[in-house]
This record gives sequence, C-alpha cells and structure tokens, in this order.
Amino acid sequence: MGKTYAGARLRRLREERRMSQAELARVLAISPSYLNQMEHDSRPLTVPVLLRLTEAFGVDPGFFSERDTSRLVADLREALAGEITEARVSPADLAELATRMPAVASVLLDLGRRGQLLAERLADTADGRDGGPAAPRSPHEEIREFFYRRRNYLHDTDLAAEDLAREIGVRPGEVLRVLSDRLTGHHGIRLAPDSDRLHHYDAGTRVLHLSGRLRAGQQAFRMATQLALLEYGDELDLLAGEDFPPGSPAHGLARIGIANYLAAALILPYRAFHTAAEEFRYDIERLTDHFGIGYETVCHRLSTLQRPRLRGVPFSFVRVDRAGNMSKRQSATGFHFSRAGGTCPLWNVYEAFAAPSRIHVQVAAMPDGQRYLWTARAVTRHRGGWGEPGKTFAIGLGCEIRHASRLVYSDGLDLGNASAATPIGMGCRLCERLDCPQRAVPPLGRTLTVDENSSTFIPYPVARDRDRDRDRDRDGDLDLHG
Repeated sequence: MGKTYAGARLRRLREERRMSQAELARVLAISPSYLNQMEHDSRPLTVPVLLRLTEAFGVDPGFFSERDTSRLVADLREALAGEITEARVSPADLAELATRMPAVASVLLDLGRRGQLLAERLADTADGRDGGPAAPRSPHEEIREFFYRRRNYLHDTDLAAEDLAREIGVRPGEVLRVLSDRLTGHHGIRLAPDSDRLHHYDAGTRVLHLSGRLRAGQQAFRMATQLALLEYGDELDLLAGEDFPPGSPAHGLARIGIANYLAAALILPYRAFHTAAEEFRYDIERLTDHFGIGYETVCHRLSTLQRPRLRGVPFSFVRVDRAGNMSKRQSATGFHFSRAGGTCPLWNVYEAFAAPSRIHVQVAAMPDGQRYLWTARAVTRHRGGWGEPGKTFAIGLGCEIRHASRLVYSDGLDLGNASAATPIGMGCRLCERLDCPQRAVPPLGRTLTVDENSSTFIPYPVARDRDRDRDRDRDGDLDLHG
C-alpha cells in the first residue's frame, strides 16, 4: 500500500465537525503533535488511523485517497486560460492546488468561469449588442454540472428506485406491464395514445398520453419517469434544492433530470443490471437485448454503476452530433470534456457517423499519459413518415485502461502497448500536444514561430525554448491560417 498524504482533507473534515486538534487526536488515539504533522503532510495517514477516521465520521476511505485531479486541473486550465497565457500562473501551480486544496481549487474555478461570463457580456455591451447584466450559464449547462459534480451517481435515488422495482416486480420482459399496473392501480392513471408529442400527462383527467411511435423501451422510460414524479416529488425537490433555488428554471430541470435518473434505475435495477453487466463483460448489445432497452439508455445506465461496495466499471458517457455539439456528457472518471467548444477530431466518436451500424473501439491517450478504452456507435431517431427529418448522434462510452480487460471490447487489443494508443486531447484550445497536425487553433500560452520562408506539416509551430524570451515582447496575437 502506498503512502497517503491527505492533510488538507483531514483538516477540512476536522473543521467541518468543529473539533480542535486535541479533540480529534483523542478520538484517533494519537498525540496532537502527530495529528498536526499529518495535517501538514509531514506524516502519512496510517491504516489504523484511516480506519478510526472512517468509523468515527462515517466517510468512505476513498475520501482520503490520492484523487485523480486531471479533470479538475483541466477545468482550471480552461477557466484560467488568460492567466496561463500571461504567465501569471503555471499548469504546475494549478496541479499543485488541485491536489493539495481541491476545495480552494473549486472556488477558484467558479470565480474564473464567472469572470469569463462577465468578460463575454462586457464585450457584447461594447459592441452594442446587449446592455443587460452578465448572463449566467444556461440552466441546461447547470444541470450537466449538477450530475458532473456527483460523478453521475445519486445514491439515495438509486436505492429508492431499486426498492420500488422490487416492490412492483420489475423484471426483463414484464416492465411495461408492471409499470402500467402501478400507474393504473396505485394512481388511477389511464394510458392513451398521442399523435403530436412523445408523451404528455394531463393531471386533471389523470391520463398519460404516449406516442405510438415510441418503442417499448422508450414507452417504459416515459412511464417510469411519470412514476418518479408522482411518488418521489418531495425527494426530487430536496435533491434539486441542494444546488438550485426552488422555482428557478434550473431547479425545474434538475427535478426532471433526477426523475429521468430514477426512471432508468427503476427499469434497470442496480443489482440486476450490475450482475448482467459483469456477466456479459459490459457487452452493450447483449444488455440491450436482455433488458429490451435502447442502446443510449443502456450506455447511460452503465455510467452510473458507482454504488459503494458494488461498483461497476467507472465510465464516461457522451452524446455528440456530426458538428461536434455535445448534448450529453457525464463521467464517473477523471476524463475531461471541454466546455469551450470543439472536442478532439481524432476521437473515435466521430468515426461512428461513417459506419453507424457497428461499434467502433479505440484505445486513446490523453496528453497527461492517461489512456482510455472508448466505444462509439451512431444512433438515429426518426419521428416516422417519409421525408420527416430525424436526428443522429454518436454515443461514446469510455473507461480508464486499467479497467479495460473487464470489457469484451478489449479482446484482441494490446492494452499494455502505450505506443499503440491514438493520441487525443480535450479540444484544440487546451490541448498540450504541440506537434498535432490536426490542431485547429494555436496552443494556449505558447509563442509561435513565424517564418515567411518556411512552412511545416504542423499548422501552428511553437518557438523553441531559447526563442521564447526573444519573442515574448511581441505585441498582439498571431493568427496563422493554412
């Protein structure tokens, strides 16, 4: 077992409990001086002390583990891009902050994002486009952050859904029947067809209208969502209220998002789904056949299997369109999704559009050396009818390479060969790969080489270290094309 230094987290836990060092030292059966050394990272946490901490405060041992800070560091790099460019802070400083004081890093991240929003609004005002106050992030972006902060797992909600599934007898092949019986028998709700909308619940007549164009799995999901809203309304309010004020648009969207989470956990109960996922080695198509649920829903549910002492593979889940717009992104890993627009074109999620009928597999390496196994497949939805437009998305599901052997998609791959991985990044604006020929914008905080007598395969060549001091005083940003 490696040494664990977690002084900042230990000190924060003690201060949250309003305990002095002497009081906590007595609980842990150690001297105050020893505790002081651990809080200042002069001494590591020992196993006996760690066990006493988990027993005394009811926290998971992972609270004190060395956390994967790559996602937080990437977020900081994005929010503080200007400060990095001006050399006011270095990536190494941000990494140190994220590791030692993650709470402070999170506050700094929020401040950085607010500053970006304010600068954008001021720029709009200067251009005469808008004279109003600085606009916050959209409610939909706030909801994505709500689940992102919780690593896409809601423990109490998941347990409640599993209890309800056990009570009403949810099992593969009988989901529609038991959900219909619950809605009708317990709530007096009648089901009826709808030709215009996917679903609509009329509380006055107690009729749930469902489109005839919905497949069986989609109908089950809509019915389960309605059950969640009816039976767990107070719980949805409380959980949404942890981040958003009641009555706000974000609070209403959070209620819907949590209800959707509960619906997926109801039709795919945790233990049954986890058991099948492990048995099938996370074969997505076998899981869709076994449970009669769509590909995207199964992938999203796989990304939530993080129950303590019964964890599945920690996945990142993403849904993108052909233009690279990311409409869904959730992660139980340290994988970073860029918020500044533009993901990496070398990522296999974009290959899925070329061959939508099959699952694409890729071993991808991030600039920090972390490798992931990604699966991607395109899914298309149609309203039905000749000439009516549909919508097509690529669904990506990825895990860290250390978990890849648990997936059927790793068979035949050389997982130990780092050089065989495709080098990708978190988006060209933030990517640290200076020699990438696919780069669309100059690298952040680097001086470019400008030579009218020479060109390179790399679209934005970076000046060598010895040239940077000479070039640092040049005014203006360089915008090279071609």
